[in-house]
Amino acid sequence: MTIPAKPALRPADPRFSSGPTKKRPGWSTDALKGAALGRSHRAKPGKAKLKEAIDRTRAMLGVPDDYKIGIVPASDTGAVEMAMWTMLGARPVDVFAWESFGEEWVTDAVKQLKLDVAVHTAPYGALPDFTKARKDADVIFTQNGTTSGVKIASFDWIAADRDGITINDATSAAFAQPVDWSKCDVTTFSWQKVLGGEAAHGMIVLSPRAIARLESYAPPWPLPKIFRLTKKGKVDLEIFEGSTINTPSLLAVEDYLDALKWAESIGGLSGLHARADANAKVLFDWAARTPWVSNLANDPATRSNTSVCLKVVDPRVTSLSEDAQAEFAKRLGNLLEKEGVALDAGSYRAAPPGLRLWCGATIDVADLEALTPWLEWAFETLVGEITTAKA
Repeated sequence: MTIPAKPALRPADPRFSSGPTKKRPGWSTDALKGAALGRSHRAKPGKAKLKEAIDRTRAMLGVPDDYKIGIVPASDTGAVEMAMWTMLGARPVDVFAWESFGEEWVTDAVKQLKLDVAVHTAPYGALPDFTKARKDADVIFTQNGTTSGVKIASFDWIAADRDGITINDATSAAFAQPVDWSKCDVTTFSWQKVLGGEAAHGMIVLSPRAIARLESYAPPWPLPKIFRLTKKGKVDLEIFEGSTINTPSLLAVEDYLDALKWAESIGGLSGLHARADANAKVLFDWAARTPWVSNLANDPATRSNTSVCLKVVDPRVTSLSEDAQAEFAKRLGNLLEKEGVALDAGSYRAAPPGLRLWCGATIDVADLEALTPWLEWAFETLVGEITTAKA
């Protein structure tokens, strides 16, 4: 077996995890010095920090003035489930799922809440048929499939004159892809994705229609404290002014504020989008000229610019059993990690064998450009082992 030579240049930062993601360029713990540590989150300094996080989020994302933004427990998952458990049940529900996280919302809707649900699915790499979205139904969808690298191409399929509400799980899309706020009644995301913040906290953005649902409908099941958005039949507005339902980490809040200030310094939302687009283009262009790999998203218009997922299409690998292909992908990720050039780069366990590389705004183009020769080296090294074993 001929061992290919290792590339001379390495990525300066090998962290390509899809969540939690790499911190912003130049980040250090010095960014946290202003945190309101050792103080109650309900004291003036803590509440001021939380309110600042909400206000900067609104300004950065261009959230309409009549939408409410809240910081909630349990990351994006908590935010989505909060919306589902407090607002659904008044109408039939359409759930669109094409990867693992969307499937979780199917489980909640069908098995836990036992709603009147129509489930619309698609395999990894494709999108379901959005024309099946009913105007009179509530709709749940994931804007960007973190584990499949497939995003929605537009919001045109959502009726402007709909009767139901829409719930958009935008956790790996917010700050990297456009959000049509007029089509989204509940939008959720977390801090640990595009901006590289810390985990555990979620954000929920409510339209006036979502607020009207909360105030006109009470679900028949009990609600735990961390899901309760209303008091005496009205939305608890204090939640959207910085009074969180439970205790947040003010250290994590400070880190999120730092990330937002960095985003402002690079041109705001357009700057964030441009960085993610440029990063993803490096991998898209490389995959287009590399015969052994292909983008998992079938349609170029639906290819994610954050969680780029690549599948191995070389016959020397695809001719192997499914278990052997999965093992190959695992070894590919492990070899890149062993060399210190790409950490957490393996494909999601349920996805087709390949790679998943985060390309959000905190990643630098130069690191992706330095990485692609290593991807080729790792593949040729492992394929060489397969060829030698068969000889």
